[in-house]
Amino acid sequence: MTSYVEKETELEFSFDIKEVAEQVMEGVLRMESCPYETQINLLLTDNEGIRAYNARFRQIDRETDVLSFPNVDYEKPSDFSRLAGREADYFDPDSKELVMGDIILSVEKVKEQAIAYNHSEKREFSFLIAHSMLHLCGYDHMEQAEAKVMEEKQEAVLTSLGITREI
Repeated sequence: MTSYVEKETELEFSFDIKEVAEQVMEGVLRMESCPYETQINLLLTDNEGIRAYNARFRQIDRETDVLSFPNVDYEKPSDFSRLAGREADYFDPDSKELVMGDIILSVEKVKEQAIAYNHSEKREFSFLIAHSMLHLCGYDHMEQAEAKVMEEKQEAVLTSLGITREI
């Protein structure tokens, strides 16, 4: 897996962002049985930055914690079977990696929500990366049943990585 991490904010975390993000990304890809080498873009911004992206791409003029922009059109979540033969649509021509999509995360929201939910910034960051990765794999949470599936998968991957509410 290749991840590209870009920062638009000076805010920092006490952990290695790229290391933790890749650990969670790889955990989700393993759990979802992705058969390809992948490429994922992660942009870290602040509340004003994510508000601007949310307004521009979703026409919702407010802050949010994370935005996900999947590159793959799935018929069913994590159904990678239909990608064979569609390299021009979904794969980087140079690296041959599956381009999963983009994640935009507000560092300010991570810090705020870690306090609000009484757990570490690493846990909140990891939770949002897992959540966004599931979107990149085709999951959604518009319906209650879909939300339940996503919640269970998020918790399963974080537990498997030892990233609990206590850390």
